[in-house]
Amino acid sequence: MASNTLKDLNTLPVTEKMSECKASLAKPCVGKINGKSEDRPLPSSAALDHPSAVETEIPEVEKATVEVEYVESENLDNVDDPDAVLKTVLAGLDSKDWVSVCDALNNVRRLSIFHKEAMLHLLEKVIPLVVKSLKNPRSAVCKTACMTSADIFSAYNNHITDLLDSLLTQLLLKSSQDKRFVCEAAEKALTSMTKYVSPTLLLPKLQPCLKNRNPRIRAKASLCFSRSVPRLGVEGIKEYGIDKLVQAAASQLTDQLPESREAARTVLLELQTVYEKAHPITNHETSSSSAPPEEEKAPEAEAEAITWEMFCQSKLSALSAQAVLRVTNVVAVTAREGLVIAGSSQL
Repeated sequence: MASNTLKDLNTLPVTEKMSECKASLAKPCVGKINGKSEDRPLPSSAALDHPSAVETEIPEVEKATVEVEYVESENLDNVDDPDAVLKTVLAGLDSKDWVSVCDALNNVRRLSIFHKEAMLHLLEKVIPLVVKSLKNPRSAVCKTACMTSADIFSAYNNHITDLLDSLLTQLLLKSSQDKRFVCEAAEKALTSMTKYVSPTLLLPKLQPCLKNRNPRIRAKASLCFSRSVPRLGVEGIKEYGIDKLVQAAASQLTDQLPESREAARTVLLELQTVYEKAHPITNHETSSSSAPPEEEKAPEAEAEAITWEMFCQSKLSALSAQAVLRVTNVVAVTAREGLVIAGSSQL
């Protein structure tokens, strides 16, 4: 009997089928489209009376296109009412509207440039919200947050050292695996960080990042490390511990990415130069004053090379020391020539 009913239904015209379906509107119909079952929305009575209306979709109201303008730091204008902006900036940074977040980030930039003392007490609350913006899936928010980070580094220098960990991790991540224009903004922020934050305070934050599981993060951290070490200067390197720096750089010589290896070479050559500049002074002070200077030069040069080699072998594993010496000895002659020229110019 059911089969007969189906046959009768198949022979009916389309209009009659729709009229029968119209009578059973109490239950939603489940149909098939292209062989796949899906729950179709319940049609209105007007749509059933006019079959063509079922095929026509009412267009949605067009949404207004919002364009975000990325203003460089030197082109930012001062805020009209700093006190009013300070009261609303935290709410803006925590807003669910991404346009409002971008506006608040730009206000943080303006406050950092023109009223940094007034916003100093808010940094503990502002930095976590900037980090939150760096995690935002919308690229416009991420880039604006990167630009904000750069301005914060240039304005507050060492005042944000205690709040740097989470910010540093996100900037390293964004500089290594995001859209190109976001990566470029994150790299500029990292460059600003290594320029304005004291290397003595920054290097302990960077060293754990050199061991990150992500090779791209390690590469970006190695670049920051190589920019920070020269800023210590000769005395700063001695105080920080040249052995710690050599060990950190040596660990990157065998890294997966060439950026890490090249940054490590740069640091090691810098450390070798500093180390060899310091030891001739010590040897000269302890040497006999009656010995002719010409007779002291050759043993001194030989002692320098041996001392650097012995130092590396005493502070590193055999394989690491071999790798370091191989890198530094490639340009050993050039480095010594540079030292001789520098010494003669000072005389």
